[in-house]
Amino acid sequence: MENNLSYGSDYKYIPATSIGSGIGIEVLQDLFCYTVQIVNIILVGHPNTKEFVLVDAGMPESADKIIEMVEERFGENSRPKAIVLTHGHFDHVGAIIELVKHWDVPVYAHELELPYLTGKMSYPKPDPTVEGGMIAKMSPMFPNEPINLGNQVEALPADGSVPYMAGFRWIHTPGHTPGHVSFFREEDRALIAGDAFVTVRQEFLYKVLTQEQEISGPPRYFTPDWAAARDSVRKLEALKPSVAITGHGLPMAGELLTESLQKLAREFNRMAIPDYGRFINKNIH
Repeated sequence: MENNLSYGSDYKYIPATSIGSGIGIEVLQDLFCYTVQIVNIILVGHPNTKEFVLVDAGMPESADKIIEMVEERFGENSRPKAIVLTHGHFDHVGAIIELVKHWDVPVYAHELELPYLTGKMSYPKPDPTVEGGMIAKMSPMFPNEPINLGNQVEALPADGSVPYMAGFRWIHTPGHTPGHVSFFREEDRALIAGDAFVTVRQEFLYKVLTQEQEISGPPRYFTPDWAAARDSVRKLEALKPSVAITGHGLPMAGELLTESLQKLAREFNRMAIPDYGRFINKNIH
């Protein structure tokens, strides 16, 4: 393993949390969602098999909590076969270097996300001027510099398969980031959506704190391409998922998911795209 793995110089503990922090939900027997402060990570794999994958890697300085949670579900000294990323924003890779060093496992992400994971390119700075609440106003404190995972990270297979996640395929769902992906299993129509859409209004402090469930587009302060984000939501809605785990908010299933996602896809411009902000191109309307 390389020893020069590093976070961006702006990486730091973020003092934000929710009532769901530290709580795990078994969404399906082999899908476990765990909230780290304000973001979800997912364990994919049945506890009886000891074979599993970690999707996303939480907030900065959360590695110990993640390791403890993993060992509670899969047993002492257990480790995933890999860490698979929906994208590389700080709240999805915040503990990844400590986890990679502890477990010595590979990391997979879309090829368009690799520059942000190998120290080559920074994400656009978050936009505090965007229409939204207090979290949006706080967003300048969020890290945006690239981390460097060196050769520990590699591109997801071009054939759409997901290493060690049998039955799942990755779907390119850009907009929130260029290489954002979601994961879908045809057999039971289970969807891991990342931040392509979320089930809480992530811009509003009160709703983040209380985790009030409400389908929403990707977090506004960190989404630079709204036309692509709209296409991604429509792509996911067309899959007719039966259950969805998103990067923020509670899992959603059944009729509530179906109707909410249909409405978001149909009324994306009104529901998701901010009226103003640095990333708003009036032509997308």
